[in-house]
Amino acid sequence: MAVRFVVQTGDPVLRQVCEPVKNFNKELWALLDDMKSTVRAESGAGLAAPQIGVPVRAVVIDVEEGFFELINPVIISCKGEQRGPEGCLSVKGKQGTVVRPQKVKAEYRDRHGKKHKLTAEGFFARAVCHELDHLDGKLYIDVAEEVYDLPPEE
Repeated sequence: MAVRFVVQTGDPVLRQVCEPVKNFNKELWALLDDMKSTVRAESGAGLAAPQIGVPVRAVVIDVEEGFFELINPVIISCKGEQRGPEGCLSVKGKQGTVVRPQKVKAEYRDRHGKKHKLTAEGFFARAVCHELDHLDGKLYIDVAEEVYDLPPEE
């Protein structure tokens, strides 16, 4: 497992609509393992494959509910609304206020190609929506009510 370079705003891969994963093989598993290492090294809540330069429909999410690998994910329903702060490993030094659903249901495949469903609420739902936006070339700064600079780290 390797920590990969996280591409930043301005890199065209972040604006691509990603291709579905077709092969559930060792290359995919290595990508997912590297994504897990990278999100943890960067202290993030999630990471989409295009954020490390790979334009495929794969995300990892690391939240209180656990660690999730979502391949070819699709949100099938949304309920409620929440407004809160979001940041992004590909938009360093900024944060924004974003409105997201309070609850989402999604379908996805695991690293072996098996179908699953999940229900996410609160911050977990926010993370699912944020990461799935990456797969369609969208960043939180595109939908934020406001975006502001974070104070420099000391």
